[in-house]
Amino acid sequence: MQERFFNYELISDTDRSFIENKYHRQDMPFDGKQRMKYHGYDYDESTGLLDTEIMLGLDELAKKLENEHHYTIKSELFSYILDNTRIDINEHDYFIGIYTWDRVIDKHTIDPWQKEAYAKATLAVGNSKRNDFSKSGTAWALLDFDHTVPDWESLSTLGFVGILERLENSYTAIKSSGAITEKQELFYKCAKREYEALIKFVKRLYAYSLTKSHPKAAIVSESLKHLCEGAPQTTYDMLQLIYIYFMVSESVEHYQVRSLGYGLDNTLYPFYKSDIENRRFSKEEISRFIAYFMMQFSAMGNYWGQPFYLGGTNPDGSTAVNELSYLILDIYDKLGIYNPKIQIKVCKSTPKDFVFKALKMIIGGSTSIVFCNEDIIVKALMRNGATYDDATLAVVKGCYEYALRAKSIGISFNTFNALKPLCFVFSDGYDNVTGKLLGIHTGDVSEFDSFEKFYHAYLAQFDYVINENMKWIYEAEKYINDVNPSLLYAATIPACTEQLRDANDGGIINVSDMLLNGLGTAVDALMAVYELVFEKGVTTLQELKNALDNNWEGFEKLRLRALACKHKYGRGDKLSDYYACAIHNFFASHFIGKKNSHGDNIEYELHSALAFLKQGKSTPATPDGRYNGDEVSKNASPTIGMDTNGLTALIRSVTSMDLSVSDSGACLDCMIHPSTVQGEGGADILYGVLNTYLSLGGASIHFNIFNSEMLKDAQANPDRYKNLQVRVCGWNVLWNNLSKKEQDAYILRAEKIIE
Repeated sequence: MQERFFNYELISDTDRSFIENKYHRQDMPFDGKQRMKYHGYDYDESTGLLDTEIMLGLDELAKKLENEHHYTIKSELFSYILDNTRIDINEHDYFIGIYTWDRVIDKHTIDPWQKEAYAKATLAVGNSKRNDFSKSGTAWALLDFDHTVPDWESLSTLGFVGILERLENSYTAIKSSGAITEKQELFYKCAKREYEALIKFVKRLYAYSLTKSHPKAAIVSESLKHLCEGAPQTTYDMLQLIYIYFMVSESVEHYQVRSLGYGLDNTLYPFYKSDIENRRFSKEEISRFIAYFMMQFSAMGNYWGQPFYLGGTNPDGSTAVNELSYLILDIYDKLGIYNPKIQIKVCKSTPKDFVFKALKMIIGGSTSIVFCNEDIIVKALMRNGATYDDATLAVVKGCYEYALRAKSIGISFNTFNALKPLCFVFSDGYDNVTGKLLGIHTGDVSEFDSFEKFYHAYLAQFDYVINENMKWIYEAEKYINDVNPSLLYAATIPACTEQLRDANDGGIINVSDMLLNGLGTAVDALMAVYELVFEKGVTTLQELKNALDNNWEGFEKLRLRALACKHKYGRGDKLSDYYACAIHNFFASHFIGKKNSHGDNIEYELHSALAFLKQGKSTPATPDGRYNGDEVSKNASPTIGMDTNGLTALIRSVTSMDLSVSDSGACLDCMIHPSTVQGEGGADILYGVLNTYLSLGGASIHFNIFNSEMLKDAQANPDRYKNLQVRVCGWNVLWNNLSKKEQDAYILRAEKIIE
């Protein structure tokens, strides 16, 4: 990886090693999807209880509260954890330690409450197919607690103390009007309880810091004192506040924090300028604080990565990129980490040298960077009623999702497999996994005498799957406030405080997010039917059905013909691209102008997460030559190995769709051979690719840069490639953490790259 020049040490080897082992031991087995179930080291036993002891205390408290409202139960359990967890102020770290971070609250809150809500939704729908849809890899419907972004503006200007004071002032005003409801009283009481507990927790940290005499203790202590008394005053204070809020929200209250600041650079910049101008901290010291901050998220090892974004545009059209934007990239590059992941909001006003800095990092191996097109973000959000100013200031959260600042929260999501309905056409609606009728009867496929009939049957199957699955999620999301009140989060949101109303109870816009998976493979499968059966007549639908039922065994020549079809998505093939647009628009049409059970937006995201693997495992062989259980295409990308006509053709296929219709996000995974971007002109070439994609209406894009020879060597000699990272979908993972099957898929795609 290319290193940036620092004439000072960002973090000592000893401190770095300590932080890398803070959350889990590096010499022990680790699962990033279960990252919270570990401890790196034991904390001072005088500061609190062990997790097992806290869980016993929660059992006892929950029993006493079992007849109380869910708000009361959650706020009391939340407070108990913060009052009793062990804490740490360590000589090797600038950031506090909280020992109990495994969402132990869930046993008495989300786990039973969600089970109850799901049962109610199933009962309301009647003969719900939700579980069968999930098992079969057809569609996943879930409530969403994983994509929140608190109002960092309120937190940065008010601090925890100010948030509580604002809540109290609002309560006093509403109470004095005589119009307060019982629900408002309850919301106020329980949100207040959580913030009182949070402030008490910070005070406990401050008191403990005063017992320490190591060099970092005085700096940590002063910062905690500021946060005990009011708003953050320095860059370091704000970083500490972000970290504390993150840990308490994500690990105690169970609401993921999916962006660190409103652009980490923009949230920190006022503090940074003030620190430098008033000589509170030097640039060197601030760089060190940021480095230690980033190392926290690197060390946690979240499989999906912890995002933050940089850049963007101000409402007046000027760039939001500032001095700190460059510095953060330099620090990230110097640390050589791949988590947290970085999203960069780009548009015409984004400085070219800033984009080049990021591109050079990517060429150097730091591929945890995704570029998000602000023009598409603005168009997508304005399509749903946002003003231009609000859309311009939108946050990027999670992998690439867009959301309005402090004005919307996700409450549910559905992930649909675009390929499975095509399988139902061949099986007349029956599923290969459950053996049940999960689609509809569209007739004996062998009797279809035109591609039009086959295509219409596919759309009919897909339409049924979408509508049937939406019935269940429509009912389930009615109960999200019962399942997981968002008290800590809601109190940061001005609109929720003004109304004394929880965010996911209609305090702000409550969004349902519909994800589309496997689009590229679905197009290829449709085109294979068109080309093999109706255009060239090399087979019949009956023979093709037989081949698929036998997983291509005995039909190897036909499979090779399927793989060799000319009509493939990702090649700039006009026919394939038209069908991609058609499916894209067909899917979106089910949600445009529709409202969820909270009366708010239903949005569409062309994003797969891990569904491209997991839903693929439950999808039988398909006409494009794919075997039973193989992965499907992900995001806006083509099937692995099918984009054989070069980058220009790939971009032309993806941007043939109006990606602003994907009003919650869409991303292209772009693999490039290293030889393409080597040398002095490499960044120019990559900049040209990026610029072309954005100018043609691309949404988000990230790059994997490697060749098959390197990946094969990495597979054979993992010890030589301990730091090799690849972009999986919306996040990066280490090459050595992938299964052999997953590695083979990347090698296959790398072999297809045109140099």
